[in-house]
Amino acid sequence: MARDNVAPGSKSLWEQICKEYEEELLTAPKIVQPVNRFATHVPQDKVTDVEETWLSDSGIASEHIIRPDPKTCYPREYLETYIFPFLLPALAEMLHEAEKEKCFERKRTKFIACDFLTEWLYNFNPKRKDKAFVNFLNIPFVAKRLKEHPRPPIPLSLLISEEEAALIIQSFWRGYRVRCSSEIQELRKWQKQLREVKHINLKVKKFWDMQEAKVRKKFKKASDRTGPSSSKTLSPLAEDLH
Repeated sequence: MARDNVAPGSKSLWEQICKEYEEELLTAPKIVQPVNRFATHVPQDKVTDVEETWLSDSGIASEHIIRPDPKTCYPREYLETYIFPFLLPALAEMLHEAEKEKCFERKRTKFIACDFLTEWLYNFNPKRKDKAFVNFLNIPFVAKRLKEHPRPPIPLSLLISEEEAALIIQSFWRGYRVRCSSEIQELRKWQKQLREVKHINLKVKKFWDMQEAKVRKKFKKASDRTGPSSSKTLSPLAEDLH
């Protein structure tokens, strides 16, 4: 339907965007440097520099920018003026963090791109200038959402580092090799027998409890069949067992 409305020989909006993007690639724009938020969190002076960084990379002086009216401008102007100056640095930072978490090398990682973008955009919001850094889980709307719809726990294999995983595997292997020793096997067998002997009183008590339960059950059935007279004859047996 949309293609039928395009005049012959004229390019669609998508084709124009693709052409402009190819022209921008030829100019080799600068790469936005990462902020390294995990080392110093979000620097407060960086909040005001996000848009200036994007404008400087585009070769446009910030003092000569005439902002279009956000309520009457075209969607493309709105994106380029009010969305991309904050979204593009966030995407660049997300790629740096994904590379740090080895997302391009492994099939599964603990890194969640949407969570990172949410935290980054929330802390870089100009309305939150001079405010402290807020972790993703402590963001109000995130905490409310996770309270209503909790996530499954992340597997331990994704949380620990390679060094920690190597220590766990090595310690398990050393313990297995030690347990395979004949002397250790003999020691474990002796400990097992000792535990059985140590708890022999509990086993005897449990045995007699079961026997008394059987006798009481048998006595109850007999009393139900013959009446109260038989209970007098069977009661000494129950007393002897106690």
